[in-house]
Amino acid sequence: MSEDNKEELRPSKMRGVAFPKAKYGVIAAIIIIVVVNLIYYKEFLISLIK
Repeated sequence: MSEDNKEELRPSKMRGVAFPKAKYGVIAAIIIIVVVNLIYYKEFLISLIK
């Protein structure tokens, strides 16, 4: 009975959609944040290296 309830939590149109695992979303978010910060602080980082 509990397995049937778990399947019915999603709307009928979304049952066929495969959602990615949450850990992939976290990894993607971290990568996006790092890349944006590298682009934003590029000149500052270059000045630190020199």
